[in-house]
Amino acid sequence: MNQQNNLAFVFPGQGSQAVGMLSQLAETYPVVKQTFAEASAVLGFDLWALVANGPDTDLNQTQNTQPAMLAAGVAVWRVWCENSAVRPAWMAGHSLGEYTALVCSGAMAFEDAIKLVAERGRLMQQAVPAGVGAMAAIIGLDDQKVIDACAEAANGDIVAAANFNAPGQVVIAGETAAVERAMDVAKAQGAKRALKLPVSVPSHCGLMEAASEQLNSVLQAIEVKQPEVNLVHNADVQTHADADELRLALKQQLFMPVRWVECVKYMHEQGVSQFVEIGPGKVLLGLNKRIAADATHATIFDSESLNTVLEQLNG
Repeated sequence: MNQQNNLAFVFPGQGSQAVGMLSQLAETYPVVKQTFAEASAVLGFDLWALVANGPDTDLNQTQNTQPAMLAAGVAVWRVWCENSAVRPAWMAGHSLGEYTALVCSGAMAFEDAIKLVAERGRLMQQAVPAGVGAMAAIIGLDDQKVIDACAEAANGDIVAAANFNAPGQVVIAGETAAVERAMDVAKAQGAKRALKLPVSVPSHCGLMEAASEQLNSVLQAIEVKQPEVNLVHNADVQTHADADELRLALKQQLFMPVRWVECVKYMHEQGVSQFVEIGPGKVLLGLNKRIAADATHATIFDSESLNTVLEQLNG
C-alpha cells in the first residue's frame, strides 16, 4: 500500500442520494452490488432494488437514505481499493458520511455500521414527528450573523446553526416556526437567500439530544477500533484513537453542528493538497473548492471519474 500524506478521501451524507446512483459503476465492478447485497442481508430488504428503482419517496426516508449512502460510499471505496494501491492518510465524512469514513478507515465493520445507521435514522425520525422540525440553508451571511439570527429568533424554541458547510453557506435546524423566524431575521441581516430544505428530520440541533442518548446505548454494543488513517470528526475537528472517544464523537455529532469548513481547513493545514469525494454526487466537491481553493479537488462516482483520479494518483 502507498499511503499518501497529502491525500484525503471525504464521504458525503444525506442529500447526495438519487435513484439510479452508482448504476453505471455497478455494470463494470461487481463489488458494488456485492456491497449492497451485504447491506441487504443485514437490513432484511433489497437495498440495491430501492436505490436502482426507487421510488425516491422511499429512498429519501432517513432510515433508508442512511444505509443507502453508507453502502454507496463503501462500494466506491472498495472499487478504488481493487484498482489502486494508493491510500489516503486522511479521511472525513459530512454528517452521515462520518460513518462511511469509519468503515473505510477500518474502525468499524461494515455490517455493524449498516445496523447502526439504520437505527440512527429510525431514532432521528422517531425523535421529531413530521412537520415539527425543519432545516434551512442561509446563503451569503457570515457564520456569526447566522448564529446571532438563530439566537434572536428562538423565543424559547430550539433553532441553531447545524452545518457550517462553506464560507457563506450555513444550514440551520430546529423547530419549524423558529427556523422560519430565523430565516426572516437572516434575510433582514443581509442574507442573499434563505431556503427551506426538503428533509424530514432536523439534524445536528438540540432536538436530537434524546435520540443521541438512545444511539449511544447502541454504540456501546458495537466494536470500534483505532482508525488506520487520520479521521477528522465533525463535532470537535479532532482525530481520535480511543474507542470510547470515537463513540462520544458519534454521539455528539447527532446534536452538535457539523463543522465542515474547519474539518477541511484542518486537513489542508496538515499538508493535504488533494481532496477526493468518494460516493454519489458532487456536493462536497463544490464545498471543498470554496474552503481550500488552492488544493486539487476530484470526485469518484462512475467509471469516467474513477479513471480520471486513477490517472492523477497512480501516475
